[in-house]
Amino acid sequence: MLDVKNVRADPMGFKRAMINRGWGPEAIDELLQLDGSRRQIVTRIEELRRERKENSNQINLLMRRGEDAMSRIEASRKLGDQIQEMEKVLSVADENLQKALLVLPNPPHSSVPVGKTAADNVVVRQWGEPPVFSFLPQPHWELAKLLDIVDFERGAKISGSGFLLFKGAGARLQRALINFMLDTHIKEHGYTEILPPHLVNSQTMTGTGQLPKFAEDMYKCENEDAYLIPTAEVPVTNLYRDEILPIEALPIYHVAYSACFRREAGAAGKDTRGLIRQHQFNKVELYKFTAPERSMEELESLTGDAEDCLKLLGLPYRVVLLSTGDTGFSSMKTYDLEVWLPGQNRYREISSCSNCGDFQARRANVRYRPAGRKKGTELLHTLNGSGLAVGRTVVAILENYQRSDGAVTVPEALREYMQADVIGGSK
Repeated sequence: MLDVKNVRADPMGFKRAMINRGWGPEAIDELLQLDGSRRQIVTRIEELRRERKENSNQINLLMRRGEDAMSRIEASRKLGDQIQEMEKVLSVADENLQKALLVLPNPPHSSVPVGKTAADNVVVRQWGEPPVFSFLPQPHWELAKLLDIVDFERGAKISGSGFLLFKGAGARLQRALINFMLDTHIKEHGYTEILPPHLVNSQTMTGTGQLPKFAEDMYKCENEDAYLIPTAEVPVTNLYRDEILPIEALPIYHVAYSACFRREAGAAGKDTRGLIRQHQFNKVELYKFTAPERSMEELESLTGDAEDCLKLLGLPYRVVLLSTGDTGFSSMKTYDLEVWLPGQNRYREISSCSNCGDFQARRANVRYRPAGRKKGTELLHTLNGSGLAVGRTVVAILENYQRSDGAVTVPEALREYMQADVIGGSK
């Protein structure tokens, strides 16, 4: 969430930021108008309170002198009524200002390339060479059917369109990848594991930016203040909501596995085949809480941690810096990791690593006390990234490690977890 004081101090800068984000500058004008109206109400309430205090002093003076104070007492009562009415008006103004703030995106960092769409993203680096096959590589949905490791039809029968069922080696591959990713980030990168709830309340959803803007993409429990999480980022962000952390505790690194649930209301008709876009999927999430001066350094290391999983699995990928128009709502800078999929002859996102600055911390009120201070706090910075999206990693393994006989070689780093070298074939 934006700090209205900062917007007030640099309205043109925030208008440029909104334009670069693909928003109209009038959103800032509307915000400042609401802020100005609220400040006028506050000023009027303060004036009325001063007037009532002065009147009370006069009442006390008249009563000490034994003089009639009834007119002053009546005036004080009327002032009190006015103050109560103005406080109601202030409550509405506060609500309107808060609503306006909650729907505005995080301004992009100065290092983010200005652009309107994904076409303006910048490839930062690339790792690994796409495999060369002596046969025409198949897409993962064909391989999954051939190997009998995913049942698309029964998944849809059980739960509806956008759901699937892993079976046999497919289910084991998902479990192996989750454990491999968690172990890598815990043992090699120093993260502390969290196993969060899959249901959270609206305050938690608001703290990360899912609500109110993305309400239509969420699964909500009817007649309850409970939502299925779209990512473990949501509960982990709120671990320290309304808390003040000591500077000595920072940075904090968490890794969390969760199932993720998204209606994908704005993605109708996209990726209807295969595992790429599902309403339920598994993901291992990386999360960091850090002091502001370290957050850009921490973004680079978090991205590197996600990259390590791809390197260990031997999956070719590239790192892409997203443009202003393609950066997510809560992020001020994002790197996407895109893995090569030979069955589709293209790179596809497998991880998104973001620095949200103090945007989420302001919404969730997560603060720290700088060294040497007994009083006063600062908002910390939050960062998150997929480490990795499990289903998409399955896709990448099937397509990159497929063999001419229809079997799939298990990456060496996974063989201990899978207790197998090959999926399908003669083994």
